[in-house]
Amino acid sequence: MQLELKDLRLFLLIAQTGSLTRASEQSHLSLAATSARIKALEEQAGMPLLIREARGVRLSPPGEAFLHHARAMLEQTRQLQADLQEYGAGLRGHVRVFANTTAVTEFMPDILAAYLMQHPHISVDLQERPNAHIAHDIREGRADLGIIAGEVDTHGLTSLHFSTDRLVLVTPDTPAWRSHQQLAFAQVLHEHFVGMHRHSTLQTFLDQIGQQLGHTLRLRIQLSNFDAMCRMVAAGVGVAVVPESAALRHRSQSPLHHVQLQDAWAVRPRYMLLREGQTPSPHVQALMDAIQAYHLPQHAPQAGAATAG
Repeated sequence: MQLELKDLRLFLLIAQTGSLTRASEQSHLSLAATSARIKALEEQAGMPLLIREARGVRLSPPGEAFLHHARAMLEQTRQLQADLQEYGAGLRGHVRVFANTTAVTEFMPDILAAYLMQHPHISVDLQERPNAHIAHDIREGRADLGIIAGEVDTHGLTSLHFSTDRLVLVTPDTPAWRSHQQLAFAQVLHEHFVGMHRHSTLQTFLDQIGQQLGHTLRLRIQLSNFDAMCRMVAAGVGVAVVPESAALRHRSQSPLHHVQLQDAWAVRPRYMLLREGQTPSPHVQALMDAIQAYHLPQHAPQAGAATAG
């Protein structure tokens, strides 16, 4: 097929609006021109991509497949333009990484600091995303590498396990809490919680767990990082669920107690995600190697050590 980017963008607008008329208006085209372009696409495809209805249009099954690939092609074009601009500014490569809260706040800063020093002509775009969104975005080609914790649908993806993430409950270091070494999350839902900011992947996950158990978490304050959360817990504001690495790091600095959560979801394998069939570029592979090396046994978290799980 001979495809033009302007036609892919037009098809995307039609899919979003469900209307040839509205897509024409947003594209500054006549309705006749829009219809002609879509007809030409359908002739190339050899099948209808749209189902015409009285109140608009919807995608046919082949149209859904076409939309999936059109989005990926447009995203790859956008990334190509961004990469070329960076080459013009003296950079030789760009890596886009989508990761969950723990990765973004706990271990990726250390890894990326060393990686960027070793690769001065590479730039990195690190963005926080929910696990399910990361898998979807990697599938769609919106990022080069995804980092998730837990189980997600990996259809159309290649996943590489590199470590295990354990979530624990941190509490004030009081006699009442010191009597508990293990608890189920359901046993503490009546407590006041110190949480992550509302858009964080971890907070979204915990809110969902609470709802499944029939409760809304009683959040007293929401913060942007685990360090601040641990300080609030030490001050007696409430309890919090954090990565074990953060709890261990603060145990020697603040009056904290940490309780193992008995729930199966508290132990979450971590994976790097690539599109299925994708061969990572040399600079993406170098970053993947750095992530794996960071999580070798010598980096296992210990009390008082500023390392991440």
